[in-house]
Amino acid sequence: MVEESNVSAGEDITPKQDGGVLKKITNEGTGTAKPASGCKVTVHYTGTLLDGTEFDSSRTRDSPFKFQLGKGKVIQGWDIGVATMKLGERAVFTIREDYGYGEAGSPPKIPPKATLVFDVELISWDPENLSGKKDRGILRYPITAGNGFESPKEMAEVKVLLKGTVEGRVFDEREVTFNLGEGKVHDIPPGIDKALENFVLNETSDLELTPEYGYGAEGNAKFNVPPNATLKYTVTLKSFEKIKDRWMLSNEEKVEESKRLKEKGTNYFKAGQYDLALKLYNKVTEYLNGSAGFENELEEERKALELAGHLNAAMCHLKLNNHLDAKNACDSALGIDPDNQKALFRRGQAYLSLSEPELAKADFEKVAALDSTNKAASAQILICNQKLKEIRSKEKQMYANMFEKFAQKDREVSV
Repeated sequence: MVEESNVSAGEDITPKQDGGVLKKITNEGTGTAKPASGCKVTVHYTGTLLDGTEFDSSRTRDSPFKFQLGKGKVIQGWDIGVATMKLGERAVFTIREDYGYGEAGSPPKIPPKATLVFDVELISWDPENLSGKKDRGILRYPITAGNGFESPKEMAEVKVLLKGTVEGRVFDEREVTFNLGEGKVHDIPPGIDKALENFVLNETSDLELTPEYGYGAEGNAKFNVPPNATLKYTVTLKSFEKIKDRWMLSNEEKVEESKRLKEKGTNYFKAGQYDLALKLYNKVTEYLNGSAGFENELEEERKALELAGHLNAAMCHLKLNNHLDAKNACDSALGIDPDNQKALFRRGQAYLSLSEPELAKADFEKVAALDSTNKAASAQILICNQKLKEIRSKEKQMYANMFEKFAQKDREVSV
């Protein structure tokens, strides 16, 4: 039974400091790490009313309880309380009804407006997977919780302290500032970019990256990281730039930001960093697509920038051999300017790579019709004609073989 005097001695751990969840540690845990939101935690617990009446216990069932922390899978008081615990810690939480089961309670065992007492032991937790897939590609093991709830957005400037290890060897240890999503320029693997979108200010966490989110099949010669290596990092988010969401920008700001992103994307393209350039060109079209309220010269500028974004994205896709995506980007460009020669030519290239020479030829012929001096389009038409000739030859041979087989069967039947 939990005495009222013990309850009042608990520490208020609510973010609002309104006394809704009180905590009293009865057994100190080990280490400093605490589970983060998204982790699957395993606990033992006993729940009682203020008068000591037990209404539930995993200990009685001899079956630990597992749940995903911070995702509303349990009452709010539990999400708040368990997040403050260390491994092996045991604590008593007194949870007011507005952090518990509310005015209705949970009949028949929990009456309306009930304050509840939980004796909880944190047995273990699985790290949170930050990859966005069910591949456990980016695992986070929190060390220091950090401050607040806001995380950096893609393209925001971040300053981080990081230490990377592979097979027990430190290969990278530094403080570095970069724009989120562009870590590759600084030899930072994509898993770090992705993980930082979930960090808060001053958070320190250990990260484990599978090869897909590390340096992949190529490894990293600069750091002597072998191919297909699993990487471990300790990362602290020291600071980050707060950038406005698209909907918060004025139309003038959208145009100016799009110009900046386009220029930066072009620099990456010239350097052969096509994947980074593509991110920025896609951001341009995201800022400007479907935007309303532009007028006169600003609307013309918006349209030209959006068109350039789609055209440049198509070129990046072609360089990266993403031919269907290139075709789709050209379709978007042609939706703005149906006679745009660059869009028609690049879509023709995409169609050729997709083994659609007839569709490709139609696009190249339209380019030639729009500009009779375009020698590149004329050369591509010749290539399409050759491809079509090869296809027809193969079809003719296939049908000839088919008819010969039928004729052979007929002769066998006649005999």
